Order: sequence, then C-alpha cells, then structure tokens
Amino acid sequence: MMVIRPIRADDYPALYQMAVESGHGFTSLPVNDELLMRKISRSEQSLQKTVSGPGDEGYLFVLEDTSNGDVCGTSALEAAVGLDDAFYHYHLGKVVHSSRSLGVYKTVDILTLCNDYTGVSELCTLFLRENRREKNNGRLLSKARFLFMAEFAERFADRVIAEMRGVSDQNGHSPFWRWLQEHFFSVDFPTADYLTGIGQKVFIAELMPKYPIYVSLLSKDAQQVIGKVHDKTRPALALLQSEGFSNRGYVDIFDAGPTVEARVEHIRSIRYSRKLQVQIGTPGPDSQPYLICNTNIGNFRATWLPLTVTEQSEQVVLPQACADALGVKAGDQVRLTRI
Repeated sequence: MMVIRPIRADDYPALYQMAVESGHGFTSLPVNDELLMRKISRSEQSLQKTVSGPGDEGYLFVLEDTSNGDVCGTSALEAAVGLDDAFYHYHLGKVVHSSRSLGVYKTVDILTLCNDYTGVSELCTLFLRENRREKNNGRLLSKARFLFMAEFAERFADRVIAEMRGVSDQNGHSPFWRWLQEHFFSVDFPTADYLTGIGQKVFIAELMPKYPIYVSLLSKDAQQVIGKVHDKTRPALALLQSEGFSNRGYVDIFDAGPTVEARVEHIRSIRYSRKLQVQIGTPGPDSQPYLICNTNIGNFRATWLPLTVTEQSEQVVLPQACADALGVKAGDQVRLTRI
C-alpha cells in the first residue's frame, strides 16, 4: 500500500537521493546535507507545535510503499512564506504609451519585482521518482496536502500558492536567467538556483533590477518562456488547475515559471472533503477512488483506495489493512475526498 506520512530523520538518505534526481531548477530540494537535515528537523518540530495561526512552520511528507519500506516521493507545505526572508516574484503587468496628437497608442508588457505573496501558504517540494510515476501515486502525493490543510486549517493562511518549475534545458540553463545574467548578474542559473535553495538570497536584493523591465527588451528566447512550465512539470500544473488554481501574472524571478494560486476554501479537494466515522469491513459494490487520511497530526497518514460513499453516508467501511495503515480503528474519524 502507498501511504503518505510525515518525514523522519531516518528518511534522510532517500531525501538526499531524491534531491540528486530532481535536477536543476528544483530550488526546494538542493543537494546540501545540512539544509536537507534542517528541513527534516523543522518539519518534526512544526508537527509538535501548538499553533493558532500560520507562522514559520514547514511540513515535509514522504510517500512510502509499505510493502517494502521504499520512499518513493516527497511533498511539502509552508504555513506562511516571506516572514523571515523576503519572498520575491515578478509580476507581469502592462503600461500604455499613448499620444493623441501623434495618433499613437501602444500597450507594453512589463515585469515588476514584488513581494506580494508575503504571508500566504505554499505547496512545494513535490517530487515523485521516475519508476513510481504510475496509478494514483502523483495524485496522492500532491492532494494529500489538501486533506492535511482541511483537517488542520488553523495552521494555514486563507490563500495558497505553488511555484511551477520554469523552462530550462538538460544542462540547467534558463533562457530567462541567461538574459538577466548577461545584464545584471555574473552567476549562472544553476548557481543562482542553488544559492536560493540554501537560503542565501541577499544577492537578489543587491543585484536584481529595481525598476520594471520592459518585456520587449528581453531576448526573444527569454520572452518566449515567461509563464511557461518545464515539460516534466506539466502534469503537476494540470492537477492544480483541476483543483481551481490559476495564474494571476506572477512568475519566478529566475526561470519565469508561473506561480499559481487559489483561495483555500475554493480548492476542490478541500471544499468537498468530508469527515466520516470508520467501520471495519469490505467496501460495497460501485466503489470509487478516494483519498483518505486520519485526523492525528503527530501520526498523520493518508492513502487512497476504492470506497463506497454516498452523500447520505455518515460512516465509511475500510478494510482492516487500510485501517491499520492509517492508524485508525472502528469509531474513529477520517477525512476523505474523491480523487
């Protein structure tokens, strides 16, 4: 059975290997021992906190194959971004140049550096290993976070974002960053990406152009990738769009990948999630695939399986194996939502 659970210290070797496999452009999984161990420790401490509102908490999860203990993927949630370090984006807007006397009216796209997403929650660090990209593994890894947010709503802001990986080649070169590097920086994209991942963001404030950038002045290659995602990120973007996420013109400052956002109450898997009481048995006919989680933050578990649930249901029948994997028994509450 595939189960989502909070990361533990002994998952470090698997997390490091996934950081290596994730490649360039995956800022939240840098290949850095100290930072990865700090992420694990921070997640463990965040789960132990008693909080009444979002703060400097981060929750890191892994996808485990319980049949052999293999860690197959990871995903994470940030409760509130930008509270300690500035959280930068470019916003794609427009200015109008017009002159009635000359009969000129021209709309021009501009990129403006901003910190507009300070304080919002963030979906991040989603990575599923190549040999496990099958069945509902990707959906479980991504959407289990929505069940966690629904169950522990006080820990998160009312708006959530996800930064989507932008366009870069197999060597980690970004057309957008190449233009910035030529005119403002002296470091390549992999280096800038790595520095950001390990928390060294001072160079952004020091070197990033402070005034709006006219998109028409960028190279053609750079212009063409603004708001576009990496080929490997398309399935993740499509999944979030199906949940109600949309782009409002914000893009990453390094690779110009889009940032998508949604109000928490509008996210489909949260909005239609329900809490039901557990019965142990065999699900009935006409089962449909559901995501399901327990309600224990310290021992959080989530999985998916076919279940028979109607709008009138107050209980859900779980096989014993599933109940054991979730750490629940008859009479306990679980939260579930349709896949």
